[in-house]
Amino acid sequence: MSALREVVAAAKAEHQALVVPGATDAITARVIEQLGFAAVYVTGAGLANARFGYPDIGLVGMSEVVDHVAAIAESIDIPLIVDADTGYGNALNVQRAVRLLERAGAAAIQIEDQVAPKRCGHFDGKEVIEAEEMVQKVRAAVDARRSDTLIIARTDAAAVSGIDEALERAHRYREAGADVLFIEAPTSRDDLARIPQEVPGTHVVNMVEGGRTPLMGQQELAALGFTLIVYANSAMRAAVFGVRAVLQHLRDEGSTVGVSGQLITWEERQALVQKPRYDALEATYRAKE
Repeated sequence: MSALREVVAAAKAEHQALVVPGATDAITARVIEQLGFAAVYVTGAGLANARFGYPDIGLVGMSEVVDHVAAIAESIDIPLIVDADTGYGNALNVQRAVRLLERAGAAAIQIEDQVAPKRCGHFDGKEVIEAEEMVQKVRAAVDARRSDTLIIARTDAAAVSGIDEALERAHRYREAGADVLFIEAPTSRDDLARIPQEVPGTHVVNMVEGGRTPLMGQQELAALGFTLIVYANSAMRAAVFGVRAVLQHLRDEGSTVGVSGQLITWEERQALVQKPRYDALEATYRAKE
């Protein structure tokens, strides 16, 4: 059993919910790891926003995500949950995505039932594919994995056809072999409560500040029956807020004097990128005189 599967199973058995922050880069993933979180969520929206300056409307390709995942996986020791959008095509594309992402370091891979190109789950104008097509994508993902990778099946049907349709799809995706179920963008506490009550299995919920789903705390969501709580882009948004504040001060005052308290220290920065470790390695492999 994989480390992530064990952690998720233990949380579910104890009726607890794991908070999983999202990272758009390796240094953020390092912070998440150092703070003691159990896993990192590799956010598709965050990658589109932070690396390319794109909105989350399906403009990022599979190879770009695979490269991104590999870089983050190389930098940390805790598991990665990877947002793979629609699987980048049909069931065969899903199989290739699963294999490539596994090799890159994914411990869990999330696919969704939107029409390609997809949209952020909290945007208007979403469309979903037929449920049976997504069932086959889930089956393809399960068949493709070569390790104990978790397959997360997400449905966006709640915003398109209503919560009842989303619940029915979640049932079908579970029967197809999905390990974790994800109903995106429920709009009320009552709808959130229905998900674990009416669909057996392990459930993830997405908390998006300013999004469609009401923000709720870890303990309340655990009591409703959720096992994973994703905060996909909170770190990125906090980083942008901090960058803007410091650069506004630099523009207006001509220096960073007065905002040093908003910067990590020089020593903290070098520790995050493990410079002492590389110094030691350099000394180990230095050519002998």
